Amino acid sequence: SDVCSSDLNFNGDPPSPNWEDFGFADDGREESDSSIIQPPDWWPTLDPAALHGLAGEIVRAIEPHTEGDPVAVLLNLLVGLGNCIGRSPHGLVGKERHALNENVLFVGDTAQGRKGTAWAYPRYVLSLVAPDWASKCVKSGLSSAEGLIFHVRDEIWKRQPIRKGGKVIGYENVMVEEAADDKRLFIVESEFVLVLTVMHRDGNSLSARLREAWDCGDLSTLTRNSPLKATGAHISVIGHITKQELLARLDDTSTGNGFINRFLIALVRRSRELPEGGIVPEEQLQGYADRLVRVVDSARRTTEMQRDTEARALWASIYHDLSTGRPGLVGKVTARAEAHVLRLSLIYALLDRSEEIRVEHLQAALAVWRYCEKSARLIFGEKVGNADADRLLAMIRNWGAGVTDTDIYKYFGRHKSAEERESAIRLLIASGLIQTHQEHTGGRPRTHYKAA
Repeated sequence: SDVCSSDLNFNGDPPSPNWEDFGFADDGREESDSSIIQPPDWWPTLDPAALHGLAGEIVRAIEPHTEGDPVAVLLNLLVGLGNCIGRSPHGLVGKERHALNENVLFVGDTAQGRKGTAWAYPRYVLSLVAPDWASKCVKSGLSSAEGLIFHVRDEIWKRQPIRKGGKVIGYENVMVEEAADDKRLFIVESEFVLVLTVMHRDGNSLSARLREAWDCGDLSTLTRNSPLKATGAHISVIGHITKQELLARLDDTSTGNGFINRFLIALVRRSRELPEGGIVPEEQLQGYADRLVRVVDSARRTTEMQRDTEARALWASIYHDLSTGRPGLVGKVTARAEAHVLRLSLIYALLDRSEEIRVEHLQAALAVWRYCEKSARLIFGEKVGNADADRLLAMIRNWGAGVTDTDIYKYFGRHKSAEERESAIRLLIASGLIQTHQEHTGGRPRTHYKAA
């Protein structure tokens, strides 16, 4: 419905928009547009380097005709294309294989964030590129590990008895389910909070299987009655969630086990008002689709990709910063920075039909990552990912004056042991979120805590 709505024509001469507010460089366009909604001052901006090549052309063409965030349009296109291409192109880090499968979590207000709207045009263009992929591989309704594996399953065999004359004379292996004919799976979850809720249930192994899917594409369950296995699966996940839902449902396990840092996290918002909708000319979309067909055909003949000399030099200069751990919850959710940048740079290179990752591809990937990193800082900010420590930090901030150990004991009551309280304090000090000073009382010094 987003794609087929009618065009909106403006009369008059409203002021020219400031494209840099949206992460776009000045492209010299003369067209004025009063529909743009200015972002708040604190909102992250996308470095124009992210709009490199064909992906940037497509986003620029779509952007005036959708209320979806250009960042979401770009990431939907990149991740969708990476899934559509498949597992053949990859980069190696030692013996670790990184394919084109990526996960993205779009964080924005319900409805007003236009998270689903930003997927409409990329999905339509990709459906022109690969109709079979769009009709068979794009799914939703993620709820169990078994359901996930079934869509990309290997053959399922069972050992069954051979009977003759009412007696069992032996056993044979019988194929009870054929293998999935396509190991690509692109999951779009408009209510990702439901996925996080399901993952909290006892015995649910969905989190572990999604981690395996991102890492290597080999998944399995150990259930006795229905063992499932998938090898070489190519799974990408797009999730939509609000900030409040994410903070409420993301527990210590999801951050500690690395589930959430296998997602790019991007703040998104409604970028403009189009009461009558908007539409990109069909011939323009078909032209982009034709070019993407050539990209996909070339990419599927590609195997291992490496950086060229200049890109290797750039990578060496940024690697320390990307791979160095950071304190707090932000550090946990951004812990796979170098892997995400590598995968994104592969997609940008393939869009240029390049056999190597060049500097511009690496710079584009870095621009996307920097936006996601800024988003994570704004969403998780001064949280450490530990429930006790986060409660204590809120208490210290709210009280303002220096808080003592006695105050902390009274705040938690009898519900937390001395060891648990001390652990929370040490974590906040190590994260640089609180400071201490000693008050000399003539006897045992009294420790005061205040927000850093």
